[in-house]
Amino acid sequence: MCALTLRLPLERAAAQEGDANPAEPRFQLSLKRAIEALPFTVHGFFEARAGTRLQQDRYISETASIGESRLQLELSRSVAIGDYRPEFRLKTDFLYDAVTENVTMDLREAFVVFSPLEIADLKLGRQVLTWGTGDLIFINDLFPKDWQSFFIGRDDEYLKAPSDAARLSLFFDTASVDIAYTPRFRADNYITGDRLSYWSDMLGRRAGEATKVRDEEPDDCIEDDEIAVRIYRNVSGYEVALYGYHGYWRTPAGMNPATRRATFPDLDVIGASVRGNLGNGIGNAEIGYYNSRDDSGGRSPFVRNSEFRALVGYEQEIARDFTAGLQYYIEWMMDYDRYLAGARTMGIHPRDKVRHLATLRLTKLLMSQNLKLSLFTYYSPSDGDAYLRPKAHYKIDDHWSAEVGANLFLGAHDHTFFGMFERNTNAYAGVRYSF
Repeated sequence: MCALTLRLPLERAAAQEGDANPAEPRFQLSLKRAIEALPFTVHGFFEARAGTRLQQDRYISETASIGESRLQLELSRSVAIGDYRPEFRLKTDFLYDAVTENVTMDLREAFVVFSPLEIADLKLGRQVLTWGTGDLIFINDLFPKDWQSFFIGRDDEYLKAPSDAARLSLFFDTASVDIAYTPRFRADNYITGDRLSYWSDMLGRRAGEATKVRDEEPDDCIEDDEIAVRIYRNVSGYEVALYGYHGYWRTPAGMNPATRRATFPDLDVIGASVRGNLGNGIGNAEIGYYNSRDDSGGRSPFVRNSEFRALVGYEQEIARDFTAGLQYYIEWMMDYDRYLAGARTMGIHPRDKVRHLATLRLTKLLMSQNLKLSLFTYYSPSDGDAYLRPKAHYKIDDHWSAEVGANLFLGAHDHTFFGMFERNTNAYAGVRYSF
């Protein structure tokens, strides 16, 4: 807010400089010149966000859902080393979180990328990995996610958490291949009760700060590694892909009965996708088979069963600067009878054999496309719950932008996926200066 207050007098000072742009404040000119003088490219932003819970929750003491100041710096440089020209990139966030009263540094990216062969690119280091065709639904994208950031109102980029990995991309005439190897497993930043309440099968009720989830995360380098593969090519204008993954469930999908801690069982996934023009829009479809290796037959009540997952989607501009996207997704549990018997033995509320989920994304651009209004809605007819993400983003000028939004959870039952978060409904606002 102080920077906004000082804007007008700084503009007058800048106007007195013969070579200055009268519309650009002096501090912006000084910052621009300082950045241009550096031996590497610099981008980044400063952002402040604040939000509040819209309902009282007996399991969470804080009324603020988010309150933070964030500085992101992204440095990059390409250098010539013999016959190679590698690019180095570093992206770091410095964060003050007023809710937890912590100051942290989040290393988002730190990698080098180069081409060891004409048909190959190699990226080594910390990086954000992503693939698949779903819009905020992930079947074959089995890389780390930050669900806490997603549910409290941080920017959408923070849903994707980084991996310390090596990614090799090979380009052949018949098809292209991506291989991502992670020497040490990294779990999702899932909901533990630390900031958002959740449903606990073990307690048979919602829980929060007093009963946080404790886990046993695989953490040995090389021994607890992961590998993901994608093979893709263009066929008559459609991008077709095959996927494979060998690793672990990304969120807790089991329990150690001796310690009563959450576990991450072994997981293999094979899948496929297709995406391309369909009518006046773009269609996509994706499938994946999740083989829960620690209990492929579904006999153990302490390990999540294998599943088949599928989605279809369609996106089209239905009016000028107005786009709509639809998706339908299912999770089909294998060996359901054995799961049901185990759930009854343990006295937990059983899941449905097939979970259905529909999504709707509406996006409208206004005011010369400087104002973006959007609504993303999840609705599960099988669970009887929903999650709405309304958002308004306004680009004030080339540097400043502002955003308001909300995370609205609805549900008839506390044990369903979105229903358990109903008391975590929140609204937020933020302002960002980019450079």
